[in-house]
Amino acid sequence: MKRPVTRVAAIHDLSGFGRSSLAVVIPILSTMGVQACPLPTAVLSTHTGDFEDYSFVDLTDSMEDFIGHWRRLKIEFDCIYSGFLGSSRQIKIISKFIDDFSFSSPLVVIDPVMGDGGQLYGTMDMLMVEEMRKLIKKADIITPNFTEAALLLGENYDLEINEEIIRTWLVGLSEMGPKTVIITSVPEPKASKNTSVIAYNREDGHFWKVSCVYIPAQYPGTGDAFTSVIVGSLLQGDSLPIALDRGVQFITAAIRASYGSNYPVREGVLLERVLANLNLPVLSSTYEIME
Repeated sequence: MKRPVTRVAAIHDLSGFGRSSLAVVIPILSTMGVQACPLPTAVLSTHTGDFEDYSFVDLTDSMEDFIGHWRRLKIEFDCIYSGFLGSSRQIKIISKFIDDFSFSSPLVVIDPVMGDGGQLYGTMDMLMVEEMRKLIKKADIITPNFTEAALLLGENYDLEINEEIIRTWLVGLSEMGPKTVIITSVPEPKASKNTSVIAYNREDGHFWKVSCVYIPAQYPGTGDAFTSVIVGSLLQGDSLPIALDRGVQFITAAIRASYGSNYPVREGVLLERVLANLNLPVLSSTYEIME
């Protein structure tokens, strides 16, 4: 019997306060009519950005039992979607999870969360980068930011990069396994503070670009939210460029709502104010095809 809604295994950490990871993944997917089945990698009192003395519970030792129960239940997933992983051991667990649940041919989406602004996050090291290179071989889609793309490729973080080089990065990452590569936070030419999301689909050889208007604030969790919209949009049957458009438009609306309200940056975007946007039709498309 066909399920009335699509089902996603969402492999992320959970913060009790601050909108990031599962705290944004679940409401976004649910709003888009997708059942989110969380596989938590850790539980924190707050997210790690700009909060001190947070409580942290590592769930690595529980993940295999969790997955084992799902395996015995023979649960089928339409998508396996992973984000922040806390250790190389967790990467090995998720790699096996993808293999064990391949019988339902799920879409595998990996957000290789490792760093930003040219730096690794404090919890990451080069061993994690090496293991992430192995994990993305199993992905259909990956969504690294500009920093993470450079780390995966072993390239320098250079804000003066041009579109020709970005194309080689996209192709290079796709050759590592994933059919579709989406790089976020790609710097625009020096005269502009804007960034872009640029994607490559190996099956048709097309490159797509959506520009992002500069807003002078960086909110935690926007990468999680963006990839979640991409997942929900593709599972609804949207094309890749439309999914990119929806993701960028949603994040832009969320940031504008938060910035305009002078909302504390460290608490994340005002997700609740813009969730309903996900049910609106795409009224305008801003994506470009890069020839």
